[in-house]
Amino acid sequence: MSADRPCVSKLPLALFTFIILLNSPSCALDQRLTANQVAAQIQSHVGIPWMVGTVDTFKAGDPGTQVTGIAVTMMATLDVLQRAAASGKNLVITHEPTFFNHLDAPDSLPQKENDAVLAAKRAFIAQHGLVIWRFHDHWHVRKPDGIEAGMVHALGWEKFQNSRDEHLFVLPETSLEKLAAGLSKRLATGVIRVVGDPNMKFTKVALAPGATGFANEARALENDNVETLVVGETIEWETVEYVADAVTEGKRKALIVLGHIPSEQAGMEECARWLKTFITGTPIEFIPTQDPFWSPKIAAGK
Repeated sequence: MSADRPCVSKLPLALFTFIILLNSPSCALDQRLTANQVAAQIQSHVGIPWMVGTVDTFKAGDPGTQVTGIAVTMMATLDVLQRAAASGKNLVITHEPTFFNHLDAPDSLPQKENDAVLAAKRAFIAQHGLVIWRFHDHWHVRKPDGIEAGMVHALGWEKFQNSRDEHLFVLPETSLEKLAAGLSKRLATGVIRVVGDPNMKFTKVALAPGATGFANEARALENDNVETLVVGETIEWETVEYVADAVTEGKRKALIVLGHIPSEQAGMEECARWLKTFITGTPIEFIPTQDPFWSPKIAAGK
C-alpha cells in the first residue's frame, strides 16, 4: 500500500459509514431541491415584496417533487414540455400561461376539463412527472423589468436607452423599413407586421414587449419622444387603427408588431442567466418557444 494513501481500516467505523452514505445515489437524491424550494429561492432573490393575488404560482404537478433540472421558457407549449422532458428537466418555469388563459383555468373552453387538447397536455405532464411554475408578474415588476432587460440586451440597445425610462430609446437615424427588417433578423422571426410609411426616417423609439394594452400604447404614441412604437401584440381595432389614422393625418408615427413570443423570448433567456447566479447544483436550461406563425412566400409580381 502506498504511504500517502489513507488506510481505510484505520478510519473510525462511524466516519467510514458516513462517507459511504454521503456519496450514495440515495443521499444525492435527498440533496436535490424541491420545486417549492426553487420557488422560495426565486422569491427571496427577486428584489421586491411577493404580491398577493399574483399569477406566479404552480400550475401543474407536485411542488414537493425533487428537481432533476429546470427548463426556463417563454411559454410552456406542448413542444417545450416535450423538449424539457427529453432533456431530463422536470421543473418548467414559464412566463406565460400553460392552459390557454391568464389564470390557467379551463373556464373559457366549452368542454372545460374534457377538452381533448387540454386533456392530452395534462396527461403528458402527469406521465412525465413535470411541475410547472409561472414567473410573470414579479419578473416584470422588478427593477429593471426582466423581460425588457433581456430584450434590450438581445437587440444591443443598451447604449441608446433612456436613463429615466427603460422603455424609451434614441437610435441612430434609420427608416421604418430598415428597423423592421433588422428586428426580424435579430429576433429570428419572419412574421413582423408594420403600420406606417416604410421610408419614414426617425430616431425615437419605444419598446413595449408582450401585450401592454391600448391605454399604455396610446400614451406612448402621444409622447413627443416616440415616433415608432414596437410591441409584441395588440388589438387591430385599437392601436393598429389609431396608428393608421395618425399616419393618414400626416403625423410621424409608426407601429411594429413583433408577435408576443419574439417580443419577450430574450427576457426569459435573461431569467435563465439570472437563476444560475443563485441556484447551484441544479441544471438550468433556457428552452426557446417556437414562434407558431409563418408567412407564405408570395411570388414576385403576384
